[in-house]
Amino acid sequence: MTITVHHLNNARSHRVLWLLEELELPYEIVCYLRDPKTMLAPEALKKVHPLGKAPVLTDGDVTIAESGAILEYLIERYGEGRLAPPPGTPARQAYRFWMHYAEGSLMPPLLLKLVFRRIATGAPFLIRPIAKAIARGAETGFIDAQLKTHGGYCDAALAQSPWFAGAEFSAADIQMGFPVEVFLARSGLAARTPHLAGFAEKICSRPAYQRAVERGGPLNLS
Repeated sequence: MTITVHHLNNARSHRVLWLLEELELPYEIVCYLRDPKTMLAPEALKKVHPLGKAPVLTDGDVTIAESGAILEYLIERYGEGRLAPPPGTPARQAYRFWMHYAEGSLMPPLLLKLVFRRIATGAPFLIRPIAKAIARGAETGFIDAQLKTHGGYCDAALAQSPWFAGAEFSAADIQMGFPVEVFLARSGLAARTPHLAGFAEKICSRPAYQRAVERGGPLNLS
């Protein structure tokens, strides 16, 4: 059977390629490009999965969407004990938490930050001052405070251990890699989160991460 990743440029599907490279599994990529105006995935992705977004992984007759679910599937089926702490350990509990925290808690305020920036810059000229005022109010009144809280929380975790699930690199670090890089690019808080910055340097230097970039394209997260 052939593993195929339906990959969208500049997206979470990078983490799927990265895990496959860490596991040294053969795979194929089908690439899709975002609409340059809306930044949305093309309609062609709906032929693969009804949600019409990437990543989607196919492995024989199995089709899986959502990057976290894909990572868990690959670890369970092909990991052979690699990149996941042993069940029943404190590290495994931390691993489970960060695997879900990445998309459930950290990504939402980062997405809001991006949305309100686009509202401010993409509104028609006559209402742009109003749009900018609304966006600025949302950012300063809610989003930035959330990012400060989450950034401090993640930075403190990495002050206690080199990786999110403890002493060893795991798939939780792959799952957290994308939102951490987005956080550092968009939050304006990189100087206040040195452990997150160090984490980003470490993951970007991993050969498997670099091979994923070579195959799937670079991430432009600003």
